[in-house]
Amino acid sequence: MAKVGIVMGSDSDMPVMAKAADILEQLGISYEMTILSAHREPEEFFAYAKGAEEKGFKVIIAGAGMAAHLPGMCAAIFPLPVIGIPMHTTSLGGRDSLYSIVQMPSGIPVATVAINGGANAGLLAAKILATSDDAVLAKLKEYAREMKEQVQAKDARLQETGYQNY
Repeated sequence: MAKVGIVMGSDSDMPVMAKAADILEQLGISYEMTILSAHREPEEFFAYAKGAEEKGFKVIIAGAGMAAHLPGMCAAIFPLPVIGIPMHTTSLGGRDSLYSIVQMPSGIPVATVAINGGANAGLLAAKILATSDDAVLAKLKEYAREMKEQVQAKDARLQETGYQNY
C-alpha cells in the first residue's frame, strides 16, 4: 500500500515530481504517482482527494503551476499533511505558483517547498512519516550522513588540488 501520493496537474511537471519519487524510492517509501487536473477534471480530482486516506496515503505531495490550486484543494479535502511544490512558470518564474500555495486560508495548511523543490518535498514527506516509523528515521539519518560525507570529499579534493584544478 502506497504511503505517499504524488499528484501533478500536467505531465510537464514530471521532471520536478520525479525528484520527489526518486527520494522516496531511495528511502524505501512506497508511493503512487498521478497526473490529475483540479480544473479540467474536477470529479476525478475530488474522488482522488476523498479516497486518498482510504488508499493508505499518509502524505500527499502536490505540484502545480500558475494558479496552483491542486495542493490547496488536496489540503481542503485530505485530512493528513499536504506538501505543495510550486512549479516554475514562464510568465512569472514560479512566483505565481508559490504565492498561490503559501497563501492558504486559516485552517487549510499546506507545507510548501521551494519552486521546483521536488527532492525537498520527498524528504519532507519522509520526515513526516519518520515521526512514527523508526525504519524511515534510520534511513533519513543515513541519507544525512552520506550528504555530509559527499561535502567533505568535495572539500578534500579542493584542498588537495586547489580551485584552479578543481
